[in-house]
Amino acid sequence: MAALDHMPFSPIASSQPAAAGAHAPSDADVVVIGGGTGGYSTALRAAALGLDTVLVERDAVGGTCLHRGCVPSKAMLHAAELMDGIAEARERWGVKATLDTVDWGALTATRDDIVARNHRVLEAQLSAAGVRIVRGGAELAGPRTVRVSGRTLTARRGLVLATGSAPRILPGLEPDGVTVVTSDDALFAPGLPASVLVLGGGAIGVEYASFHRSLGADVTLVEAADRLLPLEDADVGRHLGRALKKRGIEMLTGARLLDAGRTEGVGVRAVVRTARGEERVVTAERLLTAVGRVPVTDGLNLAAAGLTTNGRGFVVPADWSRLETAVPGVHVVGDLLPPPSLGLAHASFAEGLLVAEALTGLATVPVDYAGVPRVTYSSPQTASVGLTEEEARERAGDTVRVGMLPLTAVAKGMVHGKGGMVKVISEESGSVLGVHLVGPQVSEMIAESQLIVGWEAEPADVARHIHAHPTLSEAVGEAFLTLAGRGLHQH
Repeated sequence: MAALDHMPFSPIASSQPAAAGAHAPSDADVVVIGGGTGGYSTALRAAALGLDTVLVERDAVGGTCLHRGCVPSKAMLHAAELMDGIAEARERWGVKATLDTVDWGALTATRDDIVARNHRVLEAQLSAAGVRIVRGGAELAGPRTVRVSGRTLTARRGLVLATGSAPRILPGLEPDGVTVVTSDDALFAPGLPASVLVLGGGAIGVEYASFHRSLGADVTLVEAADRLLPLEDADVGRHLGRALKKRGIEMLTGARLLDAGRTEGVGVRAVVRTARGEERVVTAERLLTAVGRVPVTDGLNLAAAGLTTNGRGFVVPADWSRLETAVPGVHVVGDLLPPPSLGLAHASFAEGLLVAEALTGLATVPVDYAGVPRVTYSSPQTASVGLTEEEARERAGDTVRVGMLPLTAVAKGMVHGKGGMVKVISEESGSVLGVHLVGPQVSEMIAESQLIVGWEAEPADVARHIHAHPTLSEAVGEAFLTLAGRGLHQH
């Protein structure tokens, strides 16, 4: 989204609610339901390809990612990183700096300005592309027919479902926006809590635990799996866990929540069974649930279009190469898709492009979900692409080779002093299967590895290319040199 902020579009009128008595055209080539990352990318690409496109959105275009998730959370995490830098300057580098107070109002105002500017530019971009925006909740009335605010829209070429997801709510822990919050409202809860209990050690839970710790809160993180980020490579979770423990975050992995509720004068009180089978009472001012997200189809009336969901609420494509359902001309993108789709904004962009091109008759190639980078924006960050070691061994057995290098093996890693690692997984005589990084700003380092995995390069191919010294990316180059039998600092 950040790149949109530099695009010179004029303010628009078409994205505003229709004036009294106004009527939108009753049909279009493409009707997209949902204006989040998957929906608006579909609409922009379809319009660019010459299709008359309508985008239906009941709230604000940009969806969860722009307004409640990716963009505002990363803005706040940047502020948290600056606070961490003040502590590092004082404690490690002898810079006598202190952090007096956090002006919460100023911090959130900056966040909101970043979101608002991106929103304005996105609306302008949609207008410039000729996308018509219709405001209101959508209800299907047939395979390609949609009712919105008393009007009926018909899609001549295709209907695209992009209604997104919502946080999973635990029974008895319904969010109130103050004491019990989800990832959708945690950033907008009032003030800074002195203590936070985070349920869930996936990417969202880890990011919020990291953020609140940087702002000075006591943080306890509870995860049912035996490590953080259980869907990532085991070494990623272990390295991240050690780093967060060093930062003072208490982590209860392999733990189960037995009971939790609001307590007057405290906030929340939870009973947790630890990995050792002991019962532990945890109290905190605020509880943040980050136990996954669920597809949103309520009120959509899928049955009217001949559609159903699977047991977990996802709409399953019959043709993944076109993301087309069993009902011809009805496609699905974004968080409505089941695995192997990833529920990531940048994967939704690719899905939107694919569907728009399929609707114009262009040849399409299925999204390579294994080649989509996965990033956790905690401190330190994690970034991965391709297979985990476990997945690689399931596929290739004993022919798998693994190379690991600590970031502190290179000079720039020592400068940062935050630990971290590079892990490369490849076939013994073949291509690179996966790359996994833990460390400062590794989100900015994963693009190289994405190309390496996507183009099925071999370690020797990468080893021929020289990485700048001193940089953190030098550690990536060194890991490939080692696998190619040409290691400098390890063998």
